Amino acid sequence: MTRPSAIRVVAALDSFKGSLTSAEAGAAVRAGVLSVDPAATVVVVPVADGGEGTLEALATATSSWVEVDAVDAVGHPLRAPYLVLEDGTAVVEAARTAGLAQLPTVGSALPPRASSYGVGRQLADALAHGAGEVLVGLGGSACTDGGLGLLTALGVHVDTATPHGNPLWGLRDIAGPLPDLGRVVVLSDVTNPLHGPDGAARVFAPQKGASPEQVDHLDAQLARWGEVLAALGRPVAQVPGAGAAGGLGAALLACGARLEPGFARIARATGLGATLAGADLVVTGEGSLDAQTSSGKAPLGVARLAREAGALVVGLGGAVERPARAPFDAVFPVHGRVRSLSAALDAALTRGELAATAAEVVRLLAAARR
Repeated sequence: MTRPSAIRVVAALDSFKGSLTSAEAGAAVRAGVLSVDPAATVVVVPVADGGEGTLEALATATSSWVEVDAVDAVGHPLRAPYLVLEDGTAVVEAARTAGLAQLPTVGSALPPRASSYGVGRQLADALAHGAGEVLVGLGGSACTDGGLGLLTALGVHVDTATPHGNPLWGLRDIAGPLPDLGRVVVLSDVTNPLHGPDGAARVFAPQKGASPEQVDHLDAQLARWGEVLAALGRPVAQVPGAGAAGGLGAALLACGARLEPGFARIARATGLGATLAGADLVVTGEGSLDAQTSSGKAPLGVARLAREAGALVVGLGGAVERPARAPFDAVFPVHGRVRSLSAALDAALTRGELAATAAEVVRLLAAARR
């Protein structure tokens, strides 16, 4: 009997937040596939949707890295990188500067302190050094400040009772014109408005340590910020994506930036669609496959492209919320037993569990092909 030809696998996973980068997760899947089928062809493609991993996904041999003196979300100094592509386009990733991954702990002390000021320092440097277009990836931020920290770094005077923390927390008003950011493209697949039931505070602030009382306060302050912007002739509060990165989207849109779906822009730049052509199996996933995945995260985009290419699509997650509404053929949690969050985030453990689960998927596929 003729043996089936060796399978072609594409591993295109988003980062496992706090544990593995996109490239590391893909490498773990590759190791698992080859442990079962050494003859398989396995291609690893880093993916992102504007959040964590955006810089790595877009980096090439001809791009260059620039480091800027900036601060993290709570004001600690750091050297923050951004990327300059061969055509002069600069890429800033908010998660690399004001991200949750930069902080040792998250709790109720964070929301009144966390600011996007450091992201503004990076953006100012990219604009000052002649970048043509500047891509700003949103996602994974630790702050809910409406982008007021970023605007402060760009020279806008913010009248606030909390000048050394989250300026939104005590926002009264702003003075001075908003900067012209017409060269900026916001990369985000989040469609949330600035405030309200689906706004930045209600949906995302609890993940950043906010208590129910703090969520109420932040939502009220975001509504106030939306009124200030409307009075300036910039009524962006209800524009889809204004609530991205704790309202950073609203500040950028109000200054003339335009928003593009992050995954689609990055997928085009990396040639993901062409890579998926001819694949037998596409493995995607992220730390948690849940309702947010199906609202526009990178694994959803990968799954749709893989379906178009005629491949079997399997999603892997550190945690899986069923039913999976994204177009996967199957989804699997990678952890073999219940673990604490700290254990589940251990990089070595996650790497091993991803490889083991990928190996099981390939065994199942091989059995079906016999």
